[in-house]
Amino acid sequence: MTALRSPSRTPDDISISARKVNFDLKQALATDWADNDPFVTAIFNAMSISFPSGEKNFIDSVRTYEKQINDEKLLKDIKGFYKQEGIHSREHRKYNKTLCEQRGYNLQELEGVYLRRIKTAKSNPRVTNKVLLASTVAVEHFTASFGETFLEGRILKNVEGPIGDLWRWHALEELEHKSVAFDVYSQIGGSYKLRKTIMRIAMVTLLKDSLTVALKMLRHDKQLWKWHTFKSLTKLLFFKDGFVRLHATAYKDFFREDFHPWDSDNRALLVYWQQKLEPIMAAA
Repeated sequence: MTALRSPSRTPDDISISARKVNFDLKQALATDWADNDPFVTAIFNAMSISFPSGEKNFIDSVRTYEKQINDEKLLKDIKGFYKQEGIHSREHRKYNKTLCEQRGYNLQELEGVYLRRIKTAKSNPRVTNKVLLASTVAVEHFTASFGETFLEGRILKNVEGPIGDLWRWHALEELEHKSVAFDVYSQIGGSYKLRKTIMRIAMVTLLKDSLTVALKMLRHDKQLWKWHTFKSLTKLLFFKDGFVRLHATAYKDFFREDFHPWDSDNRALLVYWQQKLEPIMAAA
């Protein structure tokens, strides 16, 4: 008799475990820490601003369907996902508070960009629980794709110290749990049509909101109308090694009907960085 395959497609040798971490970011966050580039720094900082509210919604969207899951492996993956995302949220709340203290930003104003988007979505009767889960699936694919390019050194090759450790730790764990929301979505009967529709919407809104927050930071720093800011923005959107084009292949892959996050098997990359980061990480 052939055994039924678990709906969890996270490889058996991947452990989705939360880690105790602590990063002293005060010195780095007072500077343009990302390649000494004000625009790139603002984009990364804008992503950090989005994480506490975003990751809470990721957890909530999966938890809505947890009772419909009876597979032990997938349930174990879900618990690991909750713990990892919860610690990500905690660490980025600390990051965001320190950032705004160091640079004089209004945290409430910056977070408000993302919070209003969430509030608007949840007040729309067409945004069902399944739509919210599909949105999590879409954004989790983005964070995993970003995590892969970051750990490969194709983005910010020379970021060292605690700030580099934080982003690498976050990238590592996004890769470890990259298929959990997807597997839950598949298990509860989420459709291919909804998945691809929500991906288009999610990527446009995420890019728009992140740029909005980054530009608010640059305006505060009096860097908005500088030539180097325009040059960095152009690279982000159009250059071969810019953020958008670096992730174009992963974005297109998502639209295959038979797509799964672990089609990109980056376990060797994970093993490398698990070993490199081991001194700063301990199981929670």
